Amino acid sequence: MRYLVTGGAGFIGSAVIRTLIDKTPHQVLVVDKLTYAGNLESLESVANNPRYGFLHADIGDYAAMRRAMNDFSPDVVMNLAAESHVDRSINGPDDFIQTNLVGTFRLLQAALAHWRSLPGDRAQNFRFHHISTDEVFGSLGADGLFQESTAYQPNSPYSASKAGSDHLVRAWGHTYGLPTLVTNCSNNYGPYHFPEKLIPLTILNALEGKPLAVYGKGDNVRDWLFVDDHAEALLLVVERGRIGESYNIGGRNERTNLEVVRSICETLDELAPSADGPYERLISFVADRPGHDLRYAIDASKLENELGWRARHNFETGLRATVEWYLANERWWSRIRSGVYRGERLGIAS
Repeated sequence: MRYLVTGGAGFIGSAVIRTLIDKTPHQVLVVDKLTYAGNLESLESVANNPRYGFLHADIGDYAAMRRAMNDFSPDVVMNLAAESHVDRSINGPDDFIQTNLVGTFRLLQAALAHWRSLPGDRAQNFRFHHISTDEVFGSLGADGLFQESTAYQPNSPYSASKAGSDHLVRAWGHTYGLPTLVTNCSNNYGPYHFPEKLIPLTILNALEGKPLAVYGKGDNVRDWLFVDDHAEALLLVVERGRIGESYNIGGRNERTNLEVVRSICETLDELAPSADGPYERLISFVADRPGHDLRYAIDASKLENELGWRARHNFETGLRATVEWYLANERWWSRIRSGVYRGERLGIAS
């Protein structure tokens, strides 16, 4: 089959591409705008494979998307192109509206035209898979889990833009008959993660002896999902998911932010001890993010029961693998730290 994957040079997208090339016989076209978070070095291990192709384009460019679909003729479109950092959405929501909402709309229009042009069998087997986040559901209290039936209640510009894109995908399936699938995932972590998010930022700041900022009291809770487990789940949903359905993907690994930071410190103490003492000495509590959701937690029972998926990594094994990767791949992250993003705090604008 032929997979067109938008955002394939990003964190989750590149994991999907590596999985597709390494573990399937499918052909792949990566479509990526190459914003600050897009990095072709994340695809170096598969870039020379004859089944891999790359197109530098914006999903918001309808003409470019139509050309891509005409030229490549995909059987599957996986939309992972998104602005995804809550803190950046607080500082500047414009890009989030343009990419996540307008871009998804234009990609849907291009996919709809392509799907309508396909012959019978190919049209029947075509899939448009939209990858989203659990943040569209809002914030949980101390109990409960997000289910596919949970009402949307986004609280940040980022999550609102993703909620809107989810609704567009649903509408194009319901109104026009486009064969759509939606997945909503919990917080991802793992190799090749752009170091603005909590886990990679904490790892690198610790290695550089910088303060490890923890928002508020550090008691905000997230469910953590290793990125390779997520990639495998996404491909399983494309292959076996029911058209028109949504599936929640979570790791069943709830941790407070403070627990995450302390676990990183303990792992680094073992793998790369500092002459100045335990890394936990660097933890610094700072003013909380505006509108910071208290807790996210995913109920992945539907995916587990219907499609037989299980996360292969628990938080301890996944975190250790992640820390080991960053220790072994300074070349990848040092270029980012030297120019694109130096670890400054974002998301404090009123």
